[in-house]
Amino acid sequence: MDSEQILAQLADKMPGAVVSSDIARDGMLNIHTTREQIIDLLQLLRDDAAFGFNFLTSLCAIHYPENVGQELGIIYHLHNWRQNVRIRVKIFFSKEDPKVPTATLLWPTANWMERQEYDFFGVIFTGHPDLRRILNMDDLEVFPLRKEYRIEDGTRTDKDDRFFGRDGHVGQTFE
Repeated sequence: MDSEQILAQLADKMPGAVVSSDIARDGMLNIHTTREQIIDLLQLLRDDAAFGFNFLTSLCAIHYPENVGQELGIIYHLHNWRQNVRIRVKIFFSKEDPKVPTATLLWPTANWMERQEYDFFGVIFTGHPDLRRILNMDDLEVFPLRKEYRIEDGTRTDKDDRFFGRDGHVGQTFE
């Protein structure tokens, strides 16, 4: 089963579900869909014998702050063990409305993966049986893996940016 066959069968069995698709540098098919169709699409990919993507390898969140209105995303990594085919299914949505339906009804192992992405990115998985922080403190008010914070302390005076591959320099120079 190759990427063209997967896309053709998806167009036949679930018209309009694939918003776009591409082949990544690693040769893996990336399928882009919407939040509204994600669970139906994942279920089709899992349950239909023509696809057989019965294993959720992982799911992860991403944050692209420059993509206004689609800053956050979830990527589902699926594997068809019988044919050894892997694909990615992606959805993107606004950080102002970070809600995604849970995949725990399809794959119970999604439970901890979704909790992690909630903990670090603030994605709310609706219908999740136990959505709470898994690694960070319960009273943490931010989502640490969102790219919303300065990487460095702007008040530092003890380094020279030339040594970090940047044009200008901050602080004192070392000669």
